[in-house]
Amino acid sequence: MKVREIAETRGISKELVGYILHEELDMKKVCARWVMRLLPADQKRTRMKTPEQCLERFNKNKTDFVHRFITMDETWIHHYTPESKQQSKKWTEASCSAPKKTRSVPSAGKVMASVFWDAEGVLFIDYLEKGKTITGEYYYNLLTRLDKKIREKRSGLQKKKIIFYQDSAPAHKSVLAMGKLRGLHYELLEHPPYSPGLAPSDFCLFPKLKLFLAGQRLSSN
Repeated sequence: MKVREIAETRGISKELVGYILHEELDMKKVCARWVMRLLPADQKRTRMKTPEQCLERFNKNKTDFVHRFITMDETWIHHYTPESKQQSKKWTEASCSAPKKTRSVPSAGKVMASVFWDAEGVLFIDYLEKGKTITGEYYYNLLTRLDKKIREKRSGLQKKKIIFYQDSAPAHKSVLAMGKLRGLHYELLEHPPYSPGLAPSDFCLFPKLKLFLAGQRLSSN
């Protein structure tokens, strides 16, 4: 209800209504906070449980957990990525006003990159061909290549069980992909629903990649 409606209903002034609400009832009017999803209780519990389990395992044996942990994610790489506000800073005299700059947007030309990596570095990157999409079959082939790269670059992991983390994209959860992961005997960490904040690539890798590419104009994939 609005303050005006309360005042009209009770036959008192808006000022008095405001005083009662703020001073006597200790209330305030707030805007709703926008969130990506309103999760049900079971999904909230999963979002709590999964990180706690990972943290517990990490604390038990940090070296082993980190050494066996491999993750992947996809990101769009644009032919042109604008500089961030931080990057566009310039030195000026104290008396000068801030320079003006028009807002630019990423280019339409772009390529999808699937990056598989661990604590030692990138295992391999796949660039999606134009006109194709990441399907269960496509991702199945990427997992086959991943296993080959692990044997080539991480020989010490051949006798250890890989701890693998991916998000819940449809291609990642397809029958073909899940069957391949079981066949490779990877331990798949659970990805809570609608939890992009738990994806390591979005914090440790992709922001630095975009920062490195910012301001550069690439003519092709």
